[in-house]
Amino acid sequence: MTAVAIAAPPPRKRWVQPSILPGFPLAMGWTLTWLGLIVVLPLIALIVRPWELGLDGVWKTLTEPRVLASLRLSFGAAFLAALTNVPLGLLVAWTLTRYEFPGRRIIDAFVDLPFALPTAVAGIALTALYAPTGLLGEPLMKLGIKTAYTPVGVYIALMFIGLPFVVRSVQPVLQDLDREVEEAAQTLGATTVQRFVKVVLPTVLPALISGFSLAFARAVGEYGSVIFIAGNMPLKSEIAPLLIVIKLEQYDYAGAAVVGLAMLVISFGALLAVNGAQIFLARRGRA
Repeated sequence: MTAVAIAAPPPRKRWVQPSILPGFPLAMGWTLTWLGLIVVLPLIALIVRPWELGLDGVWKTLTEPRVLASLRLSFGAAFLAALTNVPLGLLVAWTLTRYEFPGRRIIDAFVDLPFALPTAVAGIALTALYAPTGLLGEPLMKLGIKTAYTPVGVYIALMFIGLPFVVRSVQPVLQDLDREVEEAAQTLGATTVQRFVKVVLPTVLPALISGFSLAFARAVGEYGSVIFIAGNMPLKSEIAPLLIVIKLEQYDYAGAAVVGLAMLVISFGALLAVNGAQIFLARRGRA
């Protein structure tokens, strides 16, 4: 008998799904290039420049009472303002999405006003309003509360510029929230508070955290709307961005970079914590 050789079948070609976005390598190359030029290189320069002073010089600059006081005020006031804007922003977003009333579109447009208004103009307006002789400052002074030219004024200005971030982060989530889920909870006997805590709040919580992080990040670096109402008194109402400007005017570039580096590290750590909280909540929701 003659052995018949059986030829092996030709290898099957693997079908590779084409990319949805054509030209991905070119697009990614341009993205990394512009990201490197606009973000990475300035950050590298900020990280490298302070070490001209040496480790002792950097530590000496960071531990100056004036620097510590400005960092404490900037980050403390930014955190408190962003934290206050969370319930206020949720209330504003809830009112704009759940109720129909005359002037709703006008109020909705006013929410974006801090985005469009120049920061210096906002600072002048807030100072005129909360000054000891201002419309709100004078009655507050009679109650023994001084707002302008104090850390309280810094807190008010940071609330003003941070509120839209929370509102615009939460508003789309509330608009997409299915009302039938709330109605089902009501049918099962849930009270208004229980429906809000058990149904609405878990849905909008990630958006609230995003709004908080955006408001905090904006408030930390705010300059124009704060310097007019702060009073800029060293060790009392002087913010860190203003101290950086002062050091630059004194040609202390390395010292200004030290303060900037400290703000970068603290801000990055805070944003990492916020992102970690979002990831934890997302995994808990899927579980």
